[in-house]
Amino acid sequence: MPRHATDAIRNIAIVGHGGSGKTTLVERLLAHAGVIAKPGRVEDGTTVCDFEPEEKHHGHSLHPAIATLRHQGLVVHLIDTPGFPDFIGQALSVFPASETVAVVVGADKGIQTTTRRIMAVASQRRLPRLVIVNRLDDHVGDCELLLEQLRESFGTELLPVNLPTPDGTGVVDLWESESGRVAFSSVEAGHRQLVDQVIEVDEELMAQYLEKGAVDKESLRRAFRTALRTAHLVPVCFVSARTGAGIPELLEVFEHLCPSPIDGNPRPFLLPGATGDVPFEPSPDPAKPLVGHVFKVTTDPFVGKLCLVRIHQGTLRAGDGVRINDGTKPVRIAHLHEIHGKEHREVSEAVPGDIVAINKVDELHFGDVIHGGGELTGLRFKRIEMPRPMYGLAIAAKSRGDEAKVGVSLSKICEEDPTFAVERVAATHETVARAMGELHMRVVLERLRNRFKLDLDTHPPKVAYRESIAARADGHHRHKKQTGGAGQFGEVFLRVVPIEGSDRHGFEFVDATVGGSVPKQFLPAIEKGIRRVLVEGAIAGYPLGGVRVEVYDGKHHPVDSKEVAFVTAGRRAFIDAVLKAKPVLLEPIVHVEVTAPASSLGDLTSDFSGRRGHVLDTEILAGDQCLVRAEVPLSEMGTYSSQLKSMTAGQGGFVMDYSHDAPAPPAVQAQVVASFTRQDEDE
Repeated sequence: MPRHATDAIRNIAIVGHGGSGKTTLVERLLAHAGVIAKPGRVEDGTTVCDFEPEEKHHGHSLHPAIATLRHQGLVVHLIDTPGFPDFIGQALSVFPASETVAVVVGADKGIQTTTRRIMAVASQRRLPRLVIVNRLDDHVGDCELLLEQLRESFGTELLPVNLPTPDGTGVVDLWESESGRVAFSSVEAGHRQLVDQVIEVDEELMAQYLEKGAVDKESLRRAFRTALRTAHLVPVCFVSARTGAGIPELLEVFEHLCPSPIDGNPRPFLLPGATGDVPFEPSPDPAKPLVGHVFKVTTDPFVGKLCLVRIHQGTLRAGDGVRINDGTKPVRIAHLHEIHGKEHREVSEAVPGDIVAINKVDELHFGDVIHGGGELTGLRFKRIEMPRPMYGLAIAAKSRGDEAKVGVSLSKICEEDPTFAVERVAATHETVARAMGELHMRVVLERLRNRFKLDLDTHPPKVAYRESIAARADGHHRHKKQTGGAGQFGEVFLRVVPIEGSDRHGFEFVDATVGGSVPKQFLPAIEKGIRRVLVEGAIAGYPLGGVRVEVYDGKHHPVDSKEVAFVTAGRRAFIDAVLKAKPVLLEPIVHVEVTAPASSLGDLTSDFSGRRGHVLDTEILAGDQCLVRAEVPLSEMGTYSSQLKSMTAGQGGFVMDYSHDAPAPPAVQAQVVASFTRQDEDE
């Protein structure tokens, strides 16, 4: 017999902006269910989910953590996630493991940056959403206005399923139509509005309601789950994680109204087909071939590499051999673990809907799919698009003995965090670590010190410019070298043309020669010389792209023409053409979205102008907030985080992502080009 049935599982992602009380809410739910004796405190570092040293030091969540509770025969996996914008990728990464996204909003803070981003992504992925308004005890007077703001921002499908009492000590359930005192509105009106919304998804239920004026509670619950799954309804619950008000009612919503893995929406799996990928919908049937997805990778100091896997189909048992992605060789899974904070409890099997940890399987990586092989070979999960890390620091080992260790440690961090990346920038000869922001980078560096005992030298990276051209031009070079013996000879005539459209990084090589002016065996050598310039740059030492090269003429010598001669001739002819083709230096531009108090709007737009930015639009939001969208050169954003805090008294938040490359101002280009010295020796 399985440990539990699939329909008894609830997977709830607890998400929301930082400081909204998500971790405290999880603590209160665990205490109410009897899993822990009393709620821990974030300030004391005693919570179940914030157990990493960096989390205790900073006083907020930095990584997703799972807490499991059992209540009334159900198994509820609560996935506590970070909320600050720098860590939004960590929150998004758990969506594939969840049936319901519970968005926590502080009644004192209102709608913030991460709230909007999370709601949008969950809607796009067709994941049922639930809004939890926290801190009703101290801010019950703000709840009515906040509910209006939520409906204005996210749609009229947001409806409360309970309402706070005037003193903020409890809530009244709107499923019941008896009268009762609440902080605003009335139970009857709220119940009627909720029922009217829910029954719209069931024609038979609607007919019954119109005929009899009422429906039984179980039928209403079934319709509720359908409305939730189809986004026809986004329920709003009121709680106080600090006092426990509304916690029993919230747990009832999780258990009776949120979908199980059987009720959940189809997951976006893709299977290779004869004409391309085709959708595949796993069935939550424990008897079918296995399908699981790795949604999180972490490194535990005691058990090593841990991969968190959500089972979507079939049954995984300890000792089973599984296939990974398109692999045909089975990999043995020796142990399975149920996760509760930092505690791991070994289990014998996992059924659809279960979340388990697999340790010490080096072949598994973030985003991998495990399956039973056969027709499922090549199955993959359509990943959530993660925000691109744009905040960079150039890094280097402080001591030479640590250089190899740095590479290994950084690769582990990259695998654990889908929004952290490390690249070697050939244009600047620097190793650059990229994170979502200053706080994210600081946490990664702390982790390297604490976990891997590594200290790094860091400094702001040089700007990763790119080169391109703006006009057509011809280039020519004759390479002739005589050294007493066999000489070198090659002559190349070519033309460069900008690639039309937005492909500033593209490259095309065209053989337009006629009559054998350049023998075919030397064309690859010409292209080799040109590609060297693409890497090294022609005007400033940065990678070059967005160009089509047509080799249309040349000369050769029957004895002295060799590959090395045409490599040199092609390289220098290309440089000659680029210098005549109105070369441009491109700089990376990022798209920035800022949410802040409306009173800061003028300061925000003025600051962007001073950073050579272009404000795209501004919007006044509910709750006396404003939203500013702008495009700004990445080189101007290095100090933005601290400047935004200063302008908004710490109340502003922002996200940024790569947008495009654009020509640098003439003064900037002239300065960069003037500092470049090309190494132009003969090959």
